[in-house]
Amino acid sequence: MKSKRLFALLLSVLMVMAMLSGCGSQGETEPAPSGNDTTEEKVAVTVTVWGPQEDQAADTGSWLQKECEAFAAEHPEWDITFVYGVCSEGDAKTNVTTDPSAAADVYMFANDQIPDLVKAGAIAELGGTTVENMKANNSETTVNTVTYDGSVYGFPFTGNTWFMFYDKSVFTEEDVKSLDAMLEKAPVAFPLSNSWYLASFYVANGCTLFGTSGSDEAAGIDFSGDKAVAVTEYLVGLVNNANFKNGDVGSASDVKAFFSGTWDYDKAVDAYGENLGICPAPSITVNGELKQMKSFAGSKAIGVNPATSLYKEHPEIAVALAAYLGGTSAQKDHYDLRNTIPTDLNVSVPSDALAQAQMDTMAYASIVQPVVASMGQYWTPAQSMGEELVAGTVTLANAAEKTEAMNDAMNSTAVS
Repeated sequence: MKSKRLFALLLSVLMVMAMLSGCGSQGETEPAPSGNDTTEEKVAVTVTVWGPQEDQAADTGSWLQKECEAFAAEHPEWDITFVYGVCSEGDAKTNVTTDPSAAADVYMFANDQIPDLVKAGAIAELGGTTVENMKANNSETTVNTVTYDGSVYGFPFTGNTWFMFYDKSVFTEEDVKSLDAMLEKAPVAFPLSNSWYLASFYVANGCTLFGTSGSDEAAGIDFSGDKAVAVTEYLVGLVNNANFKNGDVGSASDVKAFFSGTWDYDKAVDAYGENLGICPAPSITVNGELKQMKSFAGSKAIGVNPATSLYKEHPEIAVALAAYLGGTSAQKDHYDLRNTIPTDLNVSVPSDALAQAQMDTMAYASIVQPVVASMGQYWTPAQSMGEELVAGTVTLANAAEKTEAMNDAMNSTAVS
C-alpha cells in the first residue's frame, strides 16, 4: 500500500511539473504585458501657431501662449513644442498663401479670406465632433461665416458686424425696437450711402444675396420685384424725414442715435456718456408690417493649414488645437484678457452692453456677408443707390425703375 501511495504522489508531482513547464513555454512566446509595456510613447511634435501681436503681448496676458499651454496640459499624450509667429487676421491670406507648406500649422484669419485660402490649398476642410460642438455653441449666422460651398473651414472666435448706439435719456427700450418710432422723437444718423449698411433694409423685407444661406452663387442677388421696390419707397420717405441724417455721430450734428460697430465705441461714449445705450438694429415698417433690419456679419476664426508636415502626419493635433483656441474656455479668456467679444453662446457677458449687442446681432439681427466671388458685383450698385437716395434723385415716381436698374447691375456678371 505504501508503494502505491508513493507511486501516486510521484505521479502527481510529475503532472504539476509538466503543467508549469507548459505555462512557462507559453509565457515566453506571448509575454503578458507589464505596466511599462501598456504605456505608449508620447508623440513629440512642433506646432507653429500664428496670431496678431496683441494676442501675444505680455501686457495683455499673452492670450495665445496661455491657451496653447493649457491645451498641451490637457493632452499629456502629446509632447508639443510651440513656435509662435506674428500675423494679424487681416494678413493671413497673404502670408499663408505665399508658401503654404512653410506657413503656420494653425492660424487666425478673417472669414472673407476663405475662398482664396481654399483655392491656394492653405486651409483644411473640417468635420467630425469638433465641428458639431462648434455648431452647437454658436448661432447659425456665425457658423455660416466660416462655411463655404457647404463645408466648414474654421472655428470662429469673434464677430464682425454693426449695431446701434443711442442716447438712453432720449429713447426708451421700447423706442429702440422701431426706427420709425425713434424718428418721431429725435434725429437719427444712418450711413445710407455706405453699401455695407444699405443692404440691411432690403434684406429685412425678404431680398437675398446668393440664396437664403448666402452661399448659392448661382442664385445671384435678388433685390427685385415688389419686395425690393417697397423698400426703396420706404427709403425715399426716410431721407425726406427731417429727423433723418446721413452719416454718423461724427458727421451729423446733434444726433441721438447712430449705427456702427465696436471700433466706434469710444466715439459713442464721448457722444452720450453715462446715457449710452447699445443694441441691435431696430425694425422698420414696410407696408404696415414691422421688419427686422439685418446687418452684414463676418467673423474672425482659427484655421488649420493642410499643407504642412504636421497636418500630413498628425492632423488630429492641429485640428484639436484649432478647436480649443476657438472653444468656450479660450473665448472666455480672450474676453477677460483683451475684451475680444465672443461668438460662443456659452460665454456670459451680462454686464457688458457692447458685447451683448454684438452677440445679439450675430444671433438674430444679421445675415452672413457672402464670401462668394460674385459678391463683388453688389458694392458699387448699392452705393450708387444710397447716394442717389440721399441726393433725392430717387423718388416715389421712379423707385421701381431705379430698383430694377440696381438689381440688374448687381447681377450683370453675378451668375456664370
